[in-house]
Amino acid sequence: MIPDNKDLYRLLEARIGRLHLKQRLGLEADNERHTLINRRNYFHLENWYAAHFLIRTALRVSLLHERARRNALNIQLRYHEFQIPHLPEAFEGFSILQISDPHFDMNADFPHALIERVQDLDYDLCVLTGDFRFEVFGPIDKALAGLEHVRPRLKDPVYAILGNHDSIRMVPGMEEMGVRMLLNESVPLTRGDATIHLVGIDDPHFYRTDNIDRACAGVNHNEVSILLSHSPEVYKHAAHADFDLMLCGHTHGGQICLPNGIPIIYDAPCPRKLAKGPWTYHQLQGYTSVGAGSSIVDLRLNCPPEVTLHTLRRGSTTADNSAIRTAFESRA
Repeated sequence: MIPDNKDLYRLLEARIGRLHLKQRLGLEADNERHTLINRRNYFHLENWYAAHFLIRTALRVSLLHERARRNALNIQLRYHEFQIPHLPEAFEGFSILQISDPHFDMNADFPHALIERVQDLDYDLCVLTGDFRFEVFGPIDKALAGLEHVRPRLKDPVYAILGNHDSIRMVPGMEEMGVRMLLNESVPLTRGDATIHLVGIDDPHFYRTDNIDRACAGVNHNEVSILLSHSPEVYKHAAHADFDLMLCGHTHGGQICLPNGIPIIYDAPCPRKLAKGPWTYHQLQGYTSVGAGSSIVDLRLNCPPEVTLHTLRRGSTTADNSAIRTAFESRA
């Protein structure tokens, strides 16, 4: 059941505050009426519907359309390690499965492909870094149905944040499935006497309702903290807020790329080196997932979809990021 606005206020106002909830619902309503048309998102590629036709036509002409369509369901498993000097010994080897940008309602075959990829994995924590819906407006029921199909195959606990495609109306339904949403909120993760912090912010890209200050309330910054942000564009704020790690997505790595994975375009105001994979900025280590799903069109070229299994290790980092290792395993 999708709650109406009155139910949302009752369920969420005390938790995230009247202003945040009113702002998010108001901006979503404006977007539904196509009045959220400031320069930043009026020319947003996702809102330019001719792009769908042009991308598909270009790939058909180049005889790459069918290959790109198959690629979109060939989800890769990527292994990645973070080296953290002050990681508590109890968290040595702690593993985090990151799934980003699933866009569950875009392709009816996608939930099954994702289940095949993740169902046999072993990890301590699962995080979903936003964009569960295909469109940036409209119904949410199909996206929730896709997540509901996948959720039993994800190990507990599962935490998530909203992306720029998502509605805050999705939160009650997702939490009923056992997905704890972080809406400018944090949770402590404990092992014995050791604690690290998981922090999640609301969408910083389209709705700009992120609030790191509010999200960090109660976080001890002498302890390891991990930020979940849908978009990497808050990297400067995250670095100067003393976060150790940042997990994000949104860019899809370009999705339709030139050979060697060179993106033609990616939708995030950040340096190109932050658009996919591991990166560092000052002391902050980050990872930008290229996403498990697809956006605009259900096609991928030279940029396979992924889920990522991160492992936390005690150890020093290096300026050239050589301590960070990645590996791929293709789905059979």
